[in-house]
Amino acid sequence: MSVLEPFGARLRRAMDERGPLCVGIDPHASLLAEWGLGDDVAGLERFSRTVVEAVADRVAVMKPQSAFFERFGSRGVAVLETCVQEARAAGTLVVMDAKRGDIGSTMAGYAEAYLHKDAPLFSDALTVSPYLGYGSLSPAVALARESGAGLFVLALTSNPEGPEVQHAVRADGRTVAATVLAHLAAENAGEEPLGSFGAVVGATVGDLSAYDLAVNGPLLAPGVGAQGATPADLPAVFGPALRNVVPNVSRGVLRQGPDVRALRAATERFAEEIRTAVAGG
Repeated sequence: MSVLEPFGARLRRAMDERGPLCVGIDPHASLLAEWGLGDDVAGLERFSRTVVEAVADRVAVMKPQSAFFERFGSRGVAVLETCVQEARAAGTLVVMDAKRGDIGSTMAGYAEAYLHKDAPLFSDALTVSPYLGYGSLSPAVALARESGAGLFVLALTSNPEGPEVQHAVRADGRTVAATVLAHLAAENAGEEPLGSFGAVVGATVGDLSAYDLAVNGPLLAPGVGAQGATPADLPAVFGPALRNVVPNVSRGVLRQGPDVRALRAATERFAEEIRTAVAGG
């Protein structure tokens, strides 16, 4: 298996060259309808190819949401494979948003599906859930290291149900989310210019000053745009960790389709607002 340069190094370079914006690829039924497309495989393929064509050559990261492809069965997964391959060929890094999490051989199977360099769905990074215990992610961590890929581990998510688990306090007095962040800091210790193991931290969660976000890895920040957060909010949420934040915008860009020029204009607008916020933060 050929080995890529570590994801963290590739991501740092892409963020420095193109800015940190991540554009989601979320072909849910309502967006397909807004685009005048059928809620079928043909619509799915047209949607994903148009988004890749519009923005893959100008953003650091794209993030396809696997669920919206999987709902069409094997033909939808085939579209996802093509989407990933075409986006990477255009020069963007691909984070597969699949939020996989299991134990033992099952977790190893998920890792093989997304993180093995020769897999049809190989992605530069994968979102994973640590809530069967952080150690359950070991097969994914090991294969990511071997292949030069990365992980984004759910830590402080913006959904209203998240705090009942993530803010729970352990016997040692530390919250579950803080424990996840500490594990990531340990994974990334000594890595330069950036570790490959990041956290998912919602841009809408508010004041995070109680948490140490200095994990020497990237922070994937969903919630900018349609979910209510703005680029201007990022410095207050992420503080000193701002330079390592990868803000994700999905509907805020995707609703401008299917016109390629409108998709590009929305992407460039968010990218510039994010650059301004990072520079000022």
